Amino acid sequence: MSNQQPHFQLNDLGGNPHSLPKNRPGLICFVKEDCATCNTAAPVLEALHKAFGSAVDVLLIAQSGDDNATFAARHALSMPVLDDTPCKTAFAWDIESVPSVFWIDATGTVLSQFEGFIRTDWETLAADISAQTALPAAQIDWASLPAWRPGCGSKHLDPAIYDKLRAEADGSPIHARRIDVASSDDVAEFMFDQGFSDGLPLVAPTPERVMRMLGGTHRAPQDVIATVPPNMGEATVEKIAINAVMAGCKPEYLPVIIAAVEAVCTDEFNIHGVTATTMGAAPVMVINGPIREKIGMNMKLGALGAGNRANATIGRAVRLVVRNVGGASTGGVERSTLGNPMKFTMCFAEWEERSPWPALHVERGFDPQDSVVTVFAMTGGPVHIVDQTSRAPDQIAGSLGLGLEGVFLPKLRNLPVDALLVVCPEHIDTLTRKGDYSKDRLRERIQEVTSRPLSEMVADETSGAGIPQATAEEMGPEALAQSVPKFASTDYIHIVVAGSDAGKFSSAFHGWATGEVGSVSVSKKIDLG
Repeated sequence: MSNQQPHFQLNDLGGNPHSLPKNRPGLICFVKEDCATCNTAAPVLEALHKAFGSAVDVLLIAQSGDDNATFAARHALSMPVLDDTPCKTAFAWDIESVPSVFWIDATGTVLSQFEGFIRTDWETLAADISAQTALPAAQIDWASLPAWRPGCGSKHLDPAIYDKLRAEADGSPIHARRIDVASSDDVAEFMFDQGFSDGLPLVAPTPERVMRMLGGTHRAPQDVIATVPPNMGEATVEKIAINAVMAGCKPEYLPVIIAAVEAVCTDEFNIHGVTATTMGAAPVMVINGPIREKIGMNMKLGALGAGNRANATIGRAVRLVVRNVGGASTGGVERSTLGNPMKFTMCFAEWEERSPWPALHVERGFDPQDSVVTVFAMTGGPVHIVDQTSRAPDQIAGSLGLGLEGVFLPKLRNLPVDALLVVCPEHIDTLTRKGDYSKDRLRERIQEVTSRPLSEMVADETSGAGIPQATAEEMGPEALAQSVPKFASTDYIHIVVAGSDAGKFSSAFHGWATGEVGSVSVSKKIDLG
């Protein structure tokens, strides 16, 4: 508590303004109508007002809106009852509980302060005021009052009120431009009209919601996480938090979103190209490490679909940052021929505990206890790979390989293109029924079963895609007889485990252009502070 309390100006029940007393002692008490201890203190305060009001400003600062008048009438109060329903004065004075009493001298210095109702404190206060004003003691039946009664929490400590007050206070961490919405406007429709939305309704990013979201990270609100193409907007923690609110996230998701934004905005990932290509690429995010369980991500039944808040809103928040901070709106820079439902969201967690293999993030050089987000640029998927009858490991591995032949086009081979294979638990059980079947062995098997002679890649009457006829004639029959696999290297085949224990259905995501001409998958450790 400071010896000098902040200035205030509040109206009483009659609309008359009152402020912190100047050149005159003051007795200030914060109350709320539904607090039993405040109701115990009210008659005492009224008695002090009647005894010392000629020399001391006795002011009651009440937090209960229309019930302030009810409180005043209940106790027949003649002292000024000031309206602090928004609780701005309680916030500025850092009140923790009510009643909270301040005895202030003519210079504005706090002489004493206490909370609740401890009879000896009130008796001492009454004696001090009488001594300093040289006025007769107040007529109070102290013996009829309780010896001790605790106070109640100040109304402004309600999280919804407190966060709003923090957001509006001097020194607030929120610096983003504020947009006022007319009282007659529908907030949801307003956000659609402003172009903030991906086509689905948004949660209004009110100051108090943004403050709560910022509580999910130790990072400073104005830390710049990334520069977001195409408009090269600065994605601060605050702006990411605003979009996380709009997406429907919880504060505990924010560190994941920050790491994902950082990942997609690297030169390697090339979010500008991913967004602008007419092919319809979109980020696919895989989450690994302890954060999965901590924030309740889905890695099991329906992992790639709807129904899980963390999965759905984390992916959406990243997309909204790219849209609202980077300016990548559909019809503007985003020029996808058909679009892609993954442009709304695609984020899931790997079921590491169900996998016989090292988790994705461990393969990529992280510690198993690290929490990591990995982003891939994908144009298609998830595409189901159905095999309910294979019983041998090489059979199921072969089916998974054949399921990947559709990447780009079954006819095209030797592709320098990423694929993300999501293997379901029942297929894992078949793969490992005779012992270890490593990821490398699965990748090699995929290459084996998808190998075809180059002659099958020549453009023909069935399909004009592939090797031009003129090029094929120059190559000659011997070269065309050589077999090539689906992928230019096993390095392009990424494998994770997810899904429920029931159902022999794995899935695959088909990549965009991989490498310098397109996008390289990126992993970032999640900063949990």
